[in-house]
Amino acid sequence: MRAQHHASEVILEPERSARAAVIWLHGLGADGNDFVPIIPELDLPRDAGIRFVFPHAPVRPVTLSGGLPMRAWYDIAGLSVAQKQDADGIRASEAVVRAYIAGQVAAGIPPSRIVLAGFSQGGAITLHTGLRLATPLAGLVALSCYLPLHECLEAEATPAGRQMPIFIAHGRHDPIVPYAWGESTAQGLAERGYEVIWRRYTMAHEVCEEEIADIGAFLRERLL
Repeated sequence: MRAQHHASEVILEPERSARAAVIWLHGLGADGNDFVPIIPELDLPRDAGIRFVFPHAPVRPVTLSGGLPMRAWYDIAGLSVAQKQDADGIRASEAVVRAYIAGQVAAGIPPSRIVLAGFSQGGAITLHTGLRLATPLAGLVALSCYLPLHECLEAEATPAGRQMPIFIAHGRHDPIVPYAWGESTAQGLAERGYEVIWRRYTMAHEVCEEEIADIGAFLRERLL
């Protein structure tokens, strides 16, 4: 694959013309380069024709880190369900992701050939945005995360959200985003009729070989 580095994203172009796309959102404090190294480990065919797009989140002060500026999809006041959520930041990032999806569609990739993926904060934005789309994608991949603004979902959810599989995975020993948050997110969506594929791994706030293999299998099923 050919790597293209831009100010706002990293793009991995397939050797042949792209027939599908994965838009992958990084976690707090990282950038679009974070998940580039695992792509060869997904065991995808060389001729899969999948374009990987890794956007960089904007740099903003993060309250949890004492106001230190870093790449973040939204501000975080604290690691507690009682903390007020940054609704404006979350919805601004939703708009950014929608623009990335529209960009791939404009480039000739239909929504049914696009997967939206994310880790931690990126996974939260993946769920928030994906469940509000008017047209279903090939699927969502939400890693080590939770559903933000869940109290708004019933009013804002679209039928498209129930038409695509949602791969949700979490580490049992996650010290950053509690395992219980991921589990309750998966259970809550499944109870509401969403097609949830729930996986848990013996790991912390990270990815592991077993999880990477499962993600690869999901992508092969949805995009090949």
